[in-house]
Parts: sequence; structure tokens; C-alpha cells
Amino acid sequence: MSHPSLVTEDLTIRFGGHVAVNTVSCAFRPGELTVIVGPNGAGKTTYFNLISGQLTPSAGKVLKDGLDVTRFAPSARAHHGIGRAFQLTNLFPQLSVLENIRLAVQARAGEGWRLFRRVDALTELTARAERYLEATRLDSVAHLPAAALPHGDQRKLEVALLMAMEPDIYMFDEPTAGMSLDHAPDVLDLIAELKHDHTKTILLVEHKMDVVRALADRIIVLHNGELLADGPPEEVMSSQIVRDVYLGKSTEAA
Repeated sequence: MSHPSLVTEDLTIRFGGHVAVNTVSCAFRPGELTVIVGPNGAGKTTYFNLISGQLTPSAGKVLKDGLDVTRFAPSARAHHGIGRAFQLTNLFPQLSVLENIRLAVQARAGEGWRLFRRVDALTELTARAERYLEATRLDSVAHLPAAALPHGDQRKLEVALLMAMEPDIYMFDEPTAGMSLDHAPDVLDLIAELKHDHTKTILLVEHKMDVVRALADRIIVLHNGELLADGPPEEVMSSQIVRDVYLGKSTEAA
């Protein structure tokens, strides 16, 4: 078994007297897609925010490849390979889709935001950006302003931006929320394709059981901020306590 790429140790956060995430310890490994589920208010997005750095824990640690990144800012965590999707919407809304991706490629390549650079370097950056557009099936809208894209294509652009940053860890928070039935499969197909790279670790917060069944290698269930269950999908979804707390209700409603 591979070494964990990401570990949370007794991760906890309190808001006044409310404990939103309570001593959650988990290890995540390359080649594994983990879906985090739970009822509303279970602490799923808060747990994500603690991992990606939007929130600072009251106690506990976040480790990336053994490095303690608990006090790192989100940008520093991104530099170390922790990538969070769906916080990149409209990075540059008036620039074209291609230009948005090219800027992400430049940042990943360490090119920064220099106005002047060699023509051959710019050509190579553009070619790499175009490959990400093809992979996310956005090449047909490459020259439209990002702000002009429909919601579904904006979600795909967010995936493309994240892919361009080449993280080790992909984090998706309800990736199909607000999407039409026509657009949702495109984003889910992209995430499924990412699973083919067994050097990557994928975390997904989701409440739609059909998405969970289709993608999960492993399911983590949070309830009242605590880790209720952790294991293979069949084992977790057949657990009576899990069904009572969450999955049973969702399955009946599906």
C-alpha cells in the first residue's frame, strides 16, 4: 500500500461553543477517490476548508507528504500540491477561456505574470493550455470571454484551471451543484478520467448517491462533525447506522 499523500490528525474547529469538526483523523492515498458524505451541517465543507487552508483549525494537524501544512495559507498549500476546485470561478472574467488557462499554466511553470517573454516560450505555454482545453472539451469556446460561458462550461473551466496547476491532490466540493442534467455528466466524466492517473489523490464532497456510487473507491461519512464511518462503498452504504443517519434517507429520496 502506498504512503498517504494527505493526512488529517485529530482535526478540530470550534465556532464559539459549536464544534463543527471534531477530532477527525484520516489518511488519503494516491490512486484513490474518496467521497465525503453526510447530512446537511455534518461538517463536510468545513473539513474541506480546513484541508485547503480557508480555515485554521482549533486543534489537530494537516500533513502533506509528511510536511505539516496546518498553518500554511491556501496559496502555499496549492504550491505544495493541494488543489481545490470551484474557488477559481471567473479568475479573469473578461479574458478568454484560453487566456485564463494560459495564465494558470504560466503560474505553474514559474513564469509569473511577466508582460514580456520570448515568443517561443509563449507559444509553448499556449500549446499546453490548448491541451487542457481539449481534455476538458472547451476548445470550441476557447476564444470566448470566461464570463460569457454558461454555468456548466464555467464548471468545466474550473476543472481545466485546476488541471493546469497540476496538483497532487484534487479537491471537488459538490462539483455538479446547480448544473443542468445535460452538463453534469461532462464534469463527472472529467473527474472519472482523473482517476486513471494513479499518482493523484482525489477528494470529493457529494450528496447525490448516483454520483457516489459511480465514482467512489472509498466513502467517509461525517455526522455532527465527527467521523461516523470510513471504508469501501459497499461496506459503508450497507452499514445500518450510516443508513439510519444519512444514506437510507438519501437512497429513498433518490
